[in-house]
Amino acid sequence: MDRGDKQQQQQQQNQMSLAKSSRQRYSEWIFRDVPSDITLDVGGGTFALHKFPLVSRCGKIRKLVAEHRDSDISRIELLNLPGGADSFELAAKFCYGINFEITPLNVAQLCCVSDYLEMNEEYSKDNLGSRAEEYLETIICKNLEMSVEVLQQCENLLPLADELKIVSRCVDAIASKACAEQIASSFSRLEYSSSGRLHMSKQVKCEGDWWIDDISNLRVDLYQRVIMAMKCRGVRPESIGASLMNYAQKELTRKSSLWNLSNQQKADLLVSNTMEHEKIVVETIISLLPVEKQAVPLSFLFGLLRSAVMLDCSVACRLDLERRIGSQLDVATLDDLLIPLFRHAGDTLFDVDTVHRILVNFSQQDDSEEDELEDDASVFESEGPRSPSQSALFKVAKLVDNYLAEIAPDANLKLNKFLVIAESLPAHARTVHDGLYRAVDIYLKAHQSLSESDRKKLCKLIDFQKLSQEAGAHAAQNERLPLQSIVQVLYFEQIRLRNSLCCSYNDEDPKPMHHQSWRISSGALSAAMSPRDNYASLRRENRELKLELARLRMRLNDLEKEHVCMKRDMAKSNSRKFMSSFSKKIGKLSLFGHSSSRGSSSPSRHSHRTDSKVIERTCASTD
Repeated sequence: MDRGDKQQQQQQQNQMSLAKSSRQRYSEWIFRDVPSDITLDVGGGTFALHKFPLVSRCGKIRKLVAEHRDSDISRIELLNLPGGADSFELAAKFCYGINFEITPLNVAQLCCVSDYLEMNEEYSKDNLGSRAEEYLETIICKNLEMSVEVLQQCENLLPLADELKIVSRCVDAIASKACAEQIASSFSRLEYSSSGRLHMSKQVKCEGDWWIDDISNLRVDLYQRVIMAMKCRGVRPESIGASLMNYAQKELTRKSSLWNLSNQQKADLLVSNTMEHEKIVVETIISLLPVEKQAVPLSFLFGLLRSAVMLDCSVACRLDLERRIGSQLDVATLDDLLIPLFRHAGDTLFDVDTVHRILVNFSQQDDSEEDELEDDASVFESEGPRSPSQSALFKVAKLVDNYLAEIAPDANLKLNKFLVIAESLPAHARTVHDGLYRAVDIYLKAHQSLSESDRKKLCKLIDFQKLSQEAGAHAAQNERLPLQSIVQVLYFEQIRLRNSLCCSYNDEDPKPMHHQSWRISSGALSAAMSPRDNYASLRRENRELKLELARLRMRLNDLEKEHVCMKRDMAKSNSRKFMSSFSKKIGKLSLFGHSSSRGSSSPSRHSHRTDSKVIERTCASTD
């Protein structure tokens, strides 16, 4: 006898011993003094029972016995009985009048097996079906933890448990209880402030979210139904996000062991059942993400994106994640953007295409926000700090420069991919080009075989006028840059040196220099600002000019009044009196509001205060 025959014989012996032990266990509660007249085969188990107690409560067995009355049927096989031999044992005990306890662990089985065996009120009063339904409605659906336990038992009873609405009732019970818990906890967090107003106290974790750990043990399809029901019930997005993170941590822990495997091992695992299960989990979690930005941390979204790339999830899932990440990219870190590329051996180390799509989403979202703000003219009247979208743009520009510097040493990184990442943001996103220059320099150093035209194309990204003094000095001596770029650097450095010399030379005249420096800085800022901030700067400059024009108008009005007075004095007095009056009035007048005499200082201050009030009224009317 060969080895294969021995193994087959051993398996048959094990099955026979298992069947024998099951028959012994099932026969412990059966009447031994009355010989059995029917045998039932259920899911590998054999039951030697009696027809009368079975047909008195089971409609299915009564029909089978009635169909074979003439042949006196003695053996029945029940195929696909829900719950198998264990469920049938409970149903048989009920038929024999043997008491047992209905619990959350067996109520779903009892509901399903009673429906399969037709143990309803039509064949017996207070039958097993009505008993199980009563326990499900009065006990299970009133308790969240018990509903979760029953839902777990339904995993092996589908689709019958779904047809009997056991799943839907448990899902609705879990969602309603979770919502009620949150409402109760919210009321408990209400408190009065020092001013007497009612407000919600801040807590790190809400007490009404204790159910998160309970539902994380559900199978992914049932978990999806629970979360969708919670969303419909109005459970807080933060609680939904916390539950999704907890579920992902439990279901995707096996994924972490795949990062250090070779490409061949990864290819083998991608077709395995484990990887397929994790792919379903990732796609399900992405579909359940709340629409609110702060519901889940950005790092969790990036983790899902890495998993989606590695597991080759659907394109729709990845695009949805990229859109969500792009809407809050300003809080991302460099480590978040470094997404490894798991496919196409010999290509780049990092997934540059995914990062480019994220940047496109961010730019489109930023442009849409600016368009909405441009419709409101009052926004441009604000002279406060830059809008959040503009500050977010600056943060993302710095992040992109660091990302370019990180991926630049990759020998397989093509020039067009480097350029498309650098050009994904608008020109006004960078006020200083030091970071971009550093990334370009690293790329030139790592790709020394670039042609002259490619180097010129790369250096066109940099505005050498926006380099700092240190970066400009480095660029002037950088042999990797094209000659044309070095000439531009030297030209702008010369202009900077000349401006610094002019500023130091005109230090003795602070007021004109103040206006000159203000205009120079205003021009520099306007070149680096977005169209919205540039327009606000022009509005402020226009106000300054209006104020100066109003002052000149007030001085002109004073001169005209004095001229009229002088004509009147000439007509009434002689030339000597006129000359003395003329000299006194000339001493009082000053075009720019300054007087060398001590006695005229007080009237000048009074006139200046009066002019200021009139100017304010004039500016208010012109605006």
